Amino acid sequence: QVQLVESGGGLVQTGGSLRLSCDASGPTFSRHVVAWFRQAPGKEREFVERFNWSGGDTEYVDSVKGRFTISRDHAKNTVYLRMNNLKPENTADYYCAADQAWGTAQSATRDFHYWGQGTQVTVSS
Repeated sequence: QVQLVESGGGLVQTGGSLRLSCDASGPTFSRHVVAWFRQAPGKEREFVERFNWSGGDTEYVDSVKGRFTISRDHAKNTVYLRMNNLKPENTADYYCAADQAWGTAQSATRDFHYWGQGTQVTVSS
């Protein structure tokens, strides 16, 4: 059973940066896919990006390309989401999610079995 804990959220001004962390306990990531989702107030949870732990493949939603970067630390079993040039519309609760293998298309919440509790990101204008 994979357990995920996010951290690193907070309040930042427009144009600022944050780095979110997703710490995993339980089985180590080996062939897992790890993703970040976000949920803005009053909206559905949406896909942001995913990362293939074994192959290094990544997939980003268009709105964050060039600004958000996902990376990993093998030794710490941790995935990071570096967010640059943040905008007010990026305000949301950010969730880490994982599943056991990278698939052809995985951008729905139903595609991921393991979830963290979320970390709040607020971008002020």
